[in-house]
This record gives sequence, structure tokens and C-alpha cells, in this order.
Amino acid sequence: MAVNLVNVENVSKVYGTRALLDGVSLGVSEGDRIGVVGRNGDGKTTLIRMLAKLEEADTGRVTHSGGLRLGVLTQHDSLDPAATIRHEVIGDLADHEWAGSAKIRDVLTGLFGGLDLPGFPQGLDTVIGPLSGGERRRIALAKLLIVEQDLIVLDEPTNHLDVEGISWLAGHLRARRSALVCVTHDRWFLDQVCTRMWDVQRGTVYEYEGGYSDYVFARAERERIAATEEAKRKNLVRKELAWLRRGAPARTSKPRFRIEAANALIEDVPPPRDKSELMKFANARLGKTVFDLEDVTVTVGPQRAAQAPPRVLLQHVTWQLGPGDRVGLVGVNGAGKTSLLRALADAATSDGDVQPAAGRVVVGKTVRLAYLSQDVAELPPALRVLEAVQQVRDRVDLGKGREMTAGQLCEQFGFGKEKQWTPVGDLSGGERRRLQMLRLLMDEPNVLFLDEPTNDLDIETLTQLEDLLDGWPGSLVVISHDRFFVERTTDVTYALMGDGTLRMLPRGIDEYLERRQRMIDAAAATQAPAAAATASAQAAEAKSGPSAAEARAAKKELQKLERQMDRISDKEATLHKQIAENATDFTKVADLDAQLRALVTEREELEMRWLELADDA
Repeated sequence: MAVNLVNVENVSKVYGTRALLDGVSLGVSEGDRIGVVGRNGDGKTTLIRMLAKLEEADTGRVTHSGGLRLGVLTQHDSLDPAATIRHEVIGDLADHEWAGSAKIRDVLTGLFGGLDLPGFPQGLDTVIGPLSGGERRRIALAKLLIVEQDLIVLDEPTNHLDVEGISWLAGHLRARRSALVCVTHDRWFLDQVCTRMWDVQRGTVYEYEGGYSDYVFARAERERIAATEEAKRKNLVRKELAWLRRGAPARTSKPRFRIEAANALIEDVPPPRDKSELMKFANARLGKTVFDLEDVTVTVGPQRAAQAPPRVLLQHVTWQLGPGDRVGLVGVNGAGKTSLLRALADAATSDGDVQPAAGRVVVGKTVRLAYLSQDVAELPPALRVLEAVQQVRDRVDLGKGREMTAGQLCEQFGFGKEKQWTPVGDLSGGERRRLQMLRLLMDEPNVLFLDEPTNDLDIETLTQLEDLLDGWPGSLVVISHDRFFVERTTDVTYALMGDGTLRMLPRGIDEYLERRQRMIDAAAATQAPAAAATASAQAAEAKSGPSAAEARAAKKELQKLERQMDRISDKEATLHKQIAENATDFTKVADLDAQLRALVTEREELEMRWLELADDA
């Protein structure tokens, strides 16, 4: 019998006047793989933080089994910015020790694309401080996964991972013996990894067996039963009122209710989209031409001759986006997905005057483009949600005679009547993302470019967005690492393979992953002889070692660097003190802050040099 690793007993948590969790009792057993879902703000993160004892409950208790080995990935890492990736992930292990570990090799290859960490300037010796949030998150995940744990708690582990990284992580977690509790909005990932689901709703946690698909069926059945009970209650009330008015009641037969199987819930439901009807409507709105690419080359980087040449992302691409086409765009990070959309958007907004580095983009005359970028457009913080939507339009035509007001569309996007009067400045990141999408749709575009639209959105909002896009007549291009969303909203998948080409994939993302794996295997087979030669040369160099004179010079420079860093630390302490003393003098604080930044930069350069010398010593 499985032993409970964690017990949550009658736990409650209140923030302000709102009860996030109310009398919740749960357990995590050995071998459990639990997915946690629910709307943003309903308490998913709070639940797992209390589960990991990172946050105290107001009432009730959380107990861990004795000697529990617990690993936690939170949304904010605790990595040392002055440390290197090697120090944080591998620690003190010698190269031959970690390179001989299959687990460490698997994690580094799966999360970073290779043992040499090709995306980082100095590989494992890259300093963490200057890295982006996404890069730091992958480092924190790698640090967690190379250690053996009894229970792993993950908060949004798929954020900042591409399709390949998410696929690898799903397989890795399935193969581990550790129990797992995971908060994520990635429905494909939940289906691949989880065997149980926790649905956090209005202070209560509902438990379901199976992955995401099983949860959807079971929740639909639970809600159907609840609706039936409510209808029964209302019907009894009406009969009671009728009896009071008429006198003695007539004999009535007892109503029967049948518990339907999961498949019966969807047997009469039509396909999500009427493709032929939408295509007909899209042709009427767009004509024959939307975007035609003729021998296009897309580059990124400096264009002036004095600087380094621009990097070619796509080369000699000929492609057509037609009326009503719904395209999913996938590819490795940096392959040019966003750059391709920007090139098309530039051509559309400039009436064809702005063209890519080579080739030509032809834009249809009737194209009305809406482009949801990864950057959330800033709005005046004092503006109310409904006012921000009404700024664009009061009503929107969704096609086929369907029309919605700004208020109705707000409700469909999760902004209830009270929330519609919330200032934009008080919205969360996910809510601002929803508002940005809402404003785009209110402008009645006939072409939509969506670049990572699922960022910060909870599952319920994603399903509402998918339902809305099902009936939206126009051409659609989606870039997303959320496989479920891509497969749900688009009809065909194209891939940027990282080799300058754009290819259609008849079998979708599965085919993309297979092609990428073949490319990686071929590259590894080519590089193996060269890597062996390099290793031999490095071993010979290490064996010879530095001369005595070089060692003395390095030691002398190390001592000099340490004295310089000590002086800078003293200056930094003085500046911090002066900033605190002059907190109300903004001009002086700005000047002191500039001096402090310059010192920090100088210290980081000295630290980098110190690390280089220390490695050679």
C-alpha cells in the first residue's frame, strides 16, 4: 500500500476578505503525479506553497513524512547571480564525474540542447546575473532535476520551454520514481504526465482520477449532475407553489435521471468549426489574396557595413497564406518565427513599402491585420477595463449574424460585471494579456497573428478563447509552445527547422519532433570525431600545465584583483548609505545610483577575470 508523503488536513487560507482555501484536506502518496488547475487567483500557487511548507496555513495543518526529500520549483528562483551555471547546477563535481552520469547528461541535453549549453556565451561557465528570466528558470529546473527526490513540486515548469523542451520534460517526469505535484496551464503536458487532477475552485479543491482529458469528462459530468439537481430543486419549488394555489396536488410520476457515460456527453456535439462555412465567409471578407511570399529572405541584426553582417533566419521562402487559412507555426527558439510575423506585419502596415531583406511580400488590399505580440501593450492605469474595450468599439460583428457588445465580450473573457470597472493598473499580467486580446478582436480584423497568446492565461480562459476563435472567420497564424492550443485552433502546421527553411508538416507537431530528433542525431554523429580530437588536445594541454613563472604571475594578479574588489565593496557600501540619507532628493539619488551602477559593472568585470584566473591556477 502506498504511503502518504504529505497530508493536508482541514487547511484554510484567507487573504484580505477572500478565502482562497476553505477547509481543504488532501494527500500525496508515493508514485502520485498530480496536476493542479483552476482560474488565475483561485489559490493554485498558494496551495502548493503550503504543501511544500513555504507558506503557513491560517488553520489546519500540513505534515510531511519523516526524511522526505522535497524539491520545489517556484515562480521566482533563488539562484546566486554571481555564480556560474556550473556552480549552481553541477556543484563541486569534477567534469569526469558529472559527464559520466546518464541523468545529468540527459537533463543538460533536454533543457539546454547539449552538454556544452550552446545557447549560453560561456557554456557552463556563464555567470547567471545577466541572464534572462527564461534562462534562469531553465537553470533552476535543471538544478532540481539532477537530484533524486521523493516529491517534486513544480509551479509552471513549462514556461519558457519550447515544444521540444516540453516534450523532453514530460518524458523525463514520467520516467522518474518521484511523486509529482505540478501547477501548469499546458493541457498537453497534463495529459502526458499526470494520473490525478486537483481542480481549485472558490476555496474548494475537487479531486479527479486520470489526466486532463479524463478530468474534462469527469468535471462535465459533475456539473451536469449539479445542474440537474438545481433544476430539480427549482421544479419542486414551482410545484409547491402550484399546490398552495390549487389545493390538493395531482398525482405525478417521479422524474428519472440517467447518469451518462463520458462519451455520451459529446456524442451529439458537432465539430468545433464549420470549415466550409468559415472559408466561404473569409473569402467574402478577404478576397483571393492575403499574404504571398515570393523568394523571401528574413534577417535579424545590424544592416550597416561597419558592423557584423546580419544573421539569416529564413532564406528563399515562397509561401502563401490564403483566406480562411488557420496555421500553427512551430520551431526552435531563435529560428525566426516572430521575425517572420514581423516582416509580414511591416509589409501590411506600410502598404507594401517595407519589404524583407530579399524577395517580396504581397499583401491583399482588404487585409485588416491584428497582431498580438509577446509584449503587453501599456494602457493608462486609471482606465477601467470596459472603458479600455469601448475605446476601440462598442459592438463587434463575429460573423454569421452574431454580434456582441463590449460588455458581453468582456464577460466571455473572464471580466465579470464587477471586474469590468477595475482600473487597468490593478490587473494581473494574465488579465492584461486577456484585455490586450480583447481589444484586438473588438477592432474586427480579418487576419490575426498571435505570438504566444497563451502566456499567463489559465485553462478556463484558454478554452473561452478557443471557443471564440472557433467561429472567427478570417486567416489565423499562431505561434505557441502550447501544443493543445495549436492543435485545437489551427488546421495545418508549418515549422521553421532552424536551417533557413519553412516546411509544412502533414502530421503536425509529432512530425516536427521526429524531424528535429533526426537533425540532432545527425549533428551529434558528425561532431563526435571532432569532439574526441578536441578532448585529447585539452587533456594534453592540462597535463603539461602552466609554467612556474605563469603560476606566479597569475597568483599576483589574483591578489591584486581581490584588493580592487574589496575597495569597490567599500565604495558600494558608502553609496548605499548616501542614497538612504538623501532619499528625498531625487536628483542626488539618481546621480548616486548612476555611480553605483558603474561600480557594479566594474566589480562584475573583475569577478569574471578572477574566475578565469582561479580556474587556471
